[in-house]
Amino acid sequence: MSDSDIVYIDDCFYIEDKYGLWMSTLKNGEKLVTSLSKQMCIDHTRFYLKGRQEGWDEEQSRVVNDGVVGGKL
Repeated sequence: MSDSDIVYIDDCFYIEDKYGLWMSTLKNGEKLVTSLSKQMCIDHTRFYLKGRQEGWDEEQSRVVNDGVVGGKL
């Protein structure tokens, strides 16, 4: 995708279809969200950026760093 093809959403990020998934990227090149549909990518990116800007609700969110899934698969 060339710079002339980029259409910024909310003058903040753009989305593109990569390998059948939609991915959002900030103007500075930081990759943000991957989603199954274009609208989901826009909505989830807006939600994520709002949380980064305003802070996360500590009672309804948590960070998991180990990436281990418990239980039997």
